[in-house]
Amino acid sequence: MSLPVFLSDAVTGAAAGASLVLDGDEGRHAATVMRIRVGEQVVLTDGAGTSATGTVTEAGRASLTVRVDSAAYAERETPHVTVVQAIPKGDRGELAVEMLTEIDVDRIVPWAASRSVAVWRGERAAKSLGKWRAAARTAAKQARRAWLPEVAGMASTDEVVALLAQADLGVVLHEDAQVPLAALSLDGIGSVVVVVGPEGGLSDDELAAFTSAEVVRLGASVLRTSTAGVAAVAVLLSRTSRWA
Repeated sequence: MSLPVFLSDAVTGAAAGASLVLDGDEGRHAATVMRIRVGEQVVLTDGAGTSATGTVTEAGRASLTVRVDSAAYAERETPHVTVVQAIPKGDRGELAVEMLTEIDVDRIVPWAASRSVAVWRGERAAKSLGKWRAAARTAAKQARRAWLPEVAGMASTDEVVALLAQADLGVVLHEDAQVPLAALSLDGIGSVVVVVGPEGGLSDDELAAFTSAEVVRLGASVLRTSTAGVAAVAVLLSRTSRWA
């Protein structure tokens, strides 16, 4: 059985033998909801590469004290993968974030595409972004990731164009593209940006703006916006050392 994972900045730089306190929301969840007790083992990670396995030496009402048994630092792997996700309707955005986190995407960028059904404005924008970030945190712990994915603020189309221009490989998914995703080479690629359009598809203006990217298709079937990015990244990562 896998050990439970909790996020804690205290683990940064920690070595075997150190005593760390897990408090705040994570400590409360561990002590009150999961009812972790003295003698049990847990994994603490700072979400920035460091993870530590430790034994609980004290269990309070809303905190745990953990003795570090072993600690390790994981370097960030390449290629660095960013997914620009057009904002879907309902809770499908959170579903997309959850799945993208589980397959090890490095950065997720919500995009206000012209044909996005859902619109983020004012308080709704802040609340929706908060839900995406919470979904990423929960999924990262479930997937036992040493690195949390970055969930960036909502991007405009111009900002997506800039992201594509900066990447070693830019990929735009489109059902009418002639080039299959599987035809792309990742040799020498250090960074990839994958753009996933909305339910209504990409507009002609958006396609015209993404001139620095490869416009590709996944297959004969048309996937939902919440699953297309997951499928595309899985294809790409399966051909890299990250999934070797």
